[in-house]
Amino acid sequence: MQTDEKHLREMISQLDVLQHDALELEKKFASAIKSVHPSFRTSARNLLHYLSLRQHDIRQLQEGLARLGLSSLGRSEGHVLASLQAVHNMLCHLLDCAPTKKPIPVSHAESVELLEKHTSELLGARPPKRSTRIMVTFSTELAQDYELVKRMLLAGMDCARINCAHDDEEVWKAMVQSIRKAEKETGRSCKILMDLMGPKLRTGALKPGPALLPIRPIQNELGQLVSPAKVWLAPAGVESEVPTDASLPLDEAWVAQLQQGDKLRFKDTRGRRRSFTVMQRKEKGVIAHLFKTSYIGTGTELTITKQSALERSAKVGELPASVAPIYLRKDDLLILTKDETPGEPALYDAEGHIVKPAHIACTLPEVFRRVKEGQPILFDDGKIAGVIMNVSDDALLVKITEAKDSGSRLMHDKGINLPESDLQLNGLSEQDSQHLTFVVEHADIVSLSFVNHPEMIEALHKELKRLKAPPRLGIILKIETKEGFRHLPHLLLTVMKNHPVGVMIARGDLAVECGWQRLAEVQEEILWITEAAHIPVVWATQVLESLAKKGRPSRAEITDAAMSQRADCVMLNKGPFVLRAVELLDDILQRMQEHQHKKTSMLRPLHVSELEMPNSGADK
Repeated sequence: MQTDEKHLREMISQLDVLQHDALELEKKFASAIKSVHPSFRTSARNLLHYLSLRQHDIRQLQEGLARLGLSSLGRSEGHVLASLQAVHNMLCHLLDCAPTKKPIPVSHAESVELLEKHTSELLGARPPKRSTRIMVTFSTELAQDYELVKRMLLAGMDCARINCAHDDEEVWKAMVQSIRKAEKETGRSCKILMDLMGPKLRTGALKPGPALLPIRPIQNELGQLVSPAKVWLAPAGVESEVPTDASLPLDEAWVAQLQQGDKLRFKDTRGRRRSFTVMQRKEKGVIAHLFKTSYIGTGTELTITKQSALERSAKVGELPASVAPIYLRKDDLLILTKDETPGEPALYDAEGHIVKPAHIACTLPEVFRRVKEGQPILFDDGKIAGVIMNVSDDALLVKITEAKDSGSRLMHDKGINLPESDLQLNGLSEQDSQHLTFVVEHADIVSLSFVNHPEMIEALHKELKRLKAPPRLGIILKIETKEGFRHLPHLLLTVMKNHPVGVMIARGDLAVECGWQRLAEVQEEILWITEAAHIPVVWATQVLESLAKKGRPSRAEITDAAMSQRADCVMLNKGPFVLRAVELLDDILQRMQEHQHKKTSMLRPLHVSELEMPNSGADK
């Protein structure tokens, strides 16, 4: 009994220390708490209490509490002091000592209400059958496909994401108009998020290649045809009214004679026999289906198979120049240049020796002053890795350390990551500032990409104030770098000066920066910290990716989608089968919320077979 009493008093003492340190950290950041939006004052206090709690190793205390059947503090994120005080008082009850009745900033029930309130204010009202919202990234084609926008809204889309790194204001406006029209027709609400590109490093342009157009039908992972490529055949300058995969310019009179069912045979640039099947006749052109991958160049000759055609053959008109990728293998050299000279593959002599290494430009040349020899560098979401061998005023020499044995393709506009370099890119880019004018007028939420330092958020606040942005405009921080993750508490306290706000776990770049082996750990910590601040979090990147792009999900993707229910919103990327992805995700989220809420398992009755013992042979 004395040992038990001693152990109980030790646990009470530990709880007193945890509570004391939490309040001390709150005092230390009193000025930061005072500067946040009034809606976040309580949340900012609780965030600091949670950060203080997680500076301690309380695993032994947790085990002791669990043995007594008490809360082990493993679900205290949203209400830290309330949890500490509740456990403290239960231990006092066992010791017959006086319980503590100090004021607490937020109770368990209040923390749940705060998170739901902040989520609704940012992402819209809670959907009827689930608590987790669905966000869909818009592709260029959706600007002209109103029916698909409407169907996605009916299927469960709650928020549309428009990426300012792609397209232009004309396309964005068409997307916004389709969303608003669909809202009126369906009676469903859809928030519009516009994603500022931020200071992302990307590869520059590549030297133009021959006038060549590769056209590929959609195949599954087994190489089987899922959907033929849709190709628009029409006179030059005439655009299709419906989305297609490619467009070929042809003589007007020759196109005018084409009818549904016509077969058009040709040899592609590789000499392979291919054919189009005309599926639909339009006023100024036709839509044809292509069932095998083809490479078509300027001058490729198409021939109608039917004998009654007035003109049997026609040649494809002028096509835009193609882009030749740079192929990189392990131990190859790559020069990353400061100037905007178009990149080129390596130059070889007759014996196969490299005469001149491959080179490509970097979109943010100011980073050259911040990198050092020996630091790692990654390209295209980590598909290609290297190490910086030499740094000069106008170039970086990179040795490739990881790539496919057959060679990994490096194209233009692909991401560059420097996970161990302090790049100090803290302000808004000129392009982001320009895009904000459109965002303020049309969007409900602005998303800030590659945010690493509080100064970048302050710059956004300043720009929004200058543009007289409406108070309802929300801000979402995309956490996608090691630096951004490390500074997350300061980023949250800074963005909480605005209201409403949220955080996006951009798992693609984050995995590249932190390493794939750390991604699970990092995303968990972000979920905990944002819940402590009562800030909604978006689970993003590659959710049901195979389904959206190829029409069939992998088993791992289904598990990932189920895990995403712990976030407040899940983002889907674009793809030809995105509607099916929305429908499946809606179903998964509805099912999973009966089993899980954040980290808490919800113990509803299991769907298992009957538990009665089967009759044995002796009973018969």
